[in-house]
Amino acid sequence: MSTKQPKIPTLKQFLEQFPTDDSCLEHLMETRYGKRHVCAKCDKLANFHRVKSRRCYECDFCGYQVYPTAGTPFENTRTSLRDWFTVMFLFCTSRNGVSAKEVQRTIGVTYKTAWRMCNLIRQYMGYVDGDTPLGGPDGKIVEADKMFYGGKDKKGEDDKSVVLGMIERGGEVITRVLPSKGARQVLPAIFQWVKGGSRIATDEAGAFRDLSENGYLHGTINHREGQYVNGQVHTNTIEAFWSHVKRSMRGTYVSVSKKWLQTYLWEFEYRQNFRKQPHVMLDVLLRSFPRPYADT
Repeated sequence: MSTKQPKIPTLKQFLEQFPTDDSCLEHLMETRYGKRHVCAKCDKLANFHRVKSRRCYECDFCGYQVYPTAGTPFENTRTSLRDWFTVMFLFCTSRNGVSAKEVQRTIGVTYKTAWRMCNLIRQYMGYVDGDTPLGGPDGKIVEADKMFYGGKDKKGEDDKSVVLGMIERGGEVITRVLPSKGARQVLPAIFQWVKGGSRIATDEAGAFRDLSENGYLHGTINHREGQYVNGQVHTNTIEAFWSHVKRSMRGTYVSVSKKWLQTYLWEFEYRQNFRKQPHVMLDVLLRSFPRPYADT
């Protein structure tokens, strides 16, 4: 008997869950601290009540104040929490990304504020997603491939950004912006993010040439000769991911600088890695805020 996959929350459902700023702050407080927790100052298990007109809660015993927004992307912001939550909802329900101009039009803030919000949310998506090394002797095949992004591609000038992508078939993807395309940059990134002894598939670029000598079961395909599949060896999965990233970048963001390219890639990593559970994408993002060190 087949079970239906839960649906992605609709905008109506989202607005019903978070109708006001207060509901967003209450969510943060319960998520990060719980309804009751041990006070960091008086060391008593206490209830914390909301301080009127401030984004904080106060211990019923000693008056110690806790700020649920501390250490989150919306710390020290004057923008309403509901607007922040709305932008996070847009990021989790869009397939091709959300531009700062779209955020500006949707919630009515300045372009500078909208860009900052998007940038911080992308960084937070990278934090929540994290990176767990791929493959292993008992794991599935890992595909690795380089993508070249941006620049004008002038003859003789290496002006494009180099990005290494590694994806475990049926599993997660990891991307890293590299200073150059050579083996000195590519191999250390693979050693860090692909477990030793993994089966790894690449094209015949020279940067991947020494993988077999470093404990990997390395298979290659030759694109120059029109070869795209050789038994289980292919890079179709990572190339499909790159194709989606490039289309979305051109269609949504138009142009992305080298300085911020990795943050945009974190956004696409997050959606790719939650592709089998899109209905929890927003919920995970809204429940993963790190608790301030002083209050742990």
